[in-house]
Amino acid sequence: MEVSKENPIIVAGAGPVGCTFALYLAQQGIPVRILESEPQMPLTLRASTWHPPTLDMMDNLGIGQPLVATGLKVPRYQYRDRRSDLCAEFDLGTLAGDTNHPYRVQVEQYRMTKIAQVMLETLPDADIQFNTVVETVWQSDDWVMVKTRTPEGTKEFRAPYVIGTDGASSNIRVSSGIAYQGFTFPERFLIASTPYALDEHIPNLAPVSYFADPEQWFLALHCRPLWRILVPTDPAADPEELMSDDYLEKTLQSLVPKKGRYEIGHRTLYPVHQRVAETYHKGRVFLAGDAAHINNPLGGMGMNGGIHDAYNLAEKMVAFLRGEVSEDAFDLYDRQRRTIATKFVQRQSIRNKEMLENKDPESSRKQIQAMIEITQDPVRHKDFCRENSMLNCLQEASEIE
Repeated sequence: MEVSKENPIIVAGAGPVGCTFALYLAQQGIPVRILESEPQMPLTLRASTWHPPTLDMMDNLGIGQPLVATGLKVPRYQYRDRRSDLCAEFDLGTLAGDTNHPYRVQVEQYRMTKIAQVMLETLPDADIQFNTVVETVWQSDDWVMVKTRTPEGTKEFRAPYVIGTDGASSNIRVSSGIAYQGFTFPERFLIASTPYALDEHIPNLAPVSYFADPEQWFLALHCRPLWRILVPTDPAADPEELMSDDYLEKTLQSLVPKKGRYEIGHRTLYPVHQRVAETYHKGRVFLAGDAAHINNPLGGMGMNGGIHDAYNLAEKMVAFLRGEVSEDAFDLYDRQRRTIATKFVQRQSIRNKEMLENKDPESSRKQIQAMIEITQDPVRHKDFCRENSMLNCLQEASEIE
């Protein structure tokens, strides 16, 4: 089956990953249709960190400038020890010359998808259908059949290729019989947002700060106008209690004491997984983003890695449809992106968690001290920033053949 406006490539899910893939193809004149289960672009907060190479990709799609203008530029981030004054501060300005964006941007992912929606709606080769839940797929040598559920009933679409960007519980992955290997951490992460100006009450606080502590570690993220606080929770605790006003008040007061109660903007409690699909490519079906891999959010690598998947696959899909490469390019997509998810993203996100929750106070202090020493060496400082901003892993992926 040839790709055409009558038979476009189908993308399941209109999150940042799906929008990246669809926008890339539609801008190249390749018909694409997004099937989104929600009645409109999801307004979930979820991921909010945009790393330098991801912003470079957004520039190439025409999204970079409005996204940066909407968000908060973060040129520095910190690892801090709650029991002492030790603070290792990393400066992304060291990446100038390696990227057009020597900083992170903190902005909710839905800001990007809203920008992408406006752009997609102006492109003749793009189509978004809401209220359309992708339930199953099956394929032949020539096509993929997609069964969906809509308010009007069941609808089926036949497509030349299908890309599953439909999240960690991906129906595309499940119905394709692709295993999702890994594990789930026992504790859940709790996130609460507050307008309270933490940076006015914690000296020299960076907009992204990791606080290591043997008893209660936490992450503070500034996403204008709110601060997000992420903490681990007791696996045995009642979820309803964890989400209660009293528990959140008690937790936030223990981290940053203040007069009066905290105003809570939103709250989220979720399980934490480390999983990678056994393959990202099966016949005419592809996986990207959370459908392909999921990890704990420390380091902001989940959404960014998913966007890197989409961009990599989109480049190869365009080249293939133009006759510039063979189908072997799709196996290369799997090798490049799955290798990086397994070797880098999973390893780095687990390392970030282990560092923060180190139960030995002296060992924890030494870890921060070691990071301070890295910041004092220009070469090691830059390499650390390249590693944590995902520049190194993108370069490494490009070298896989």
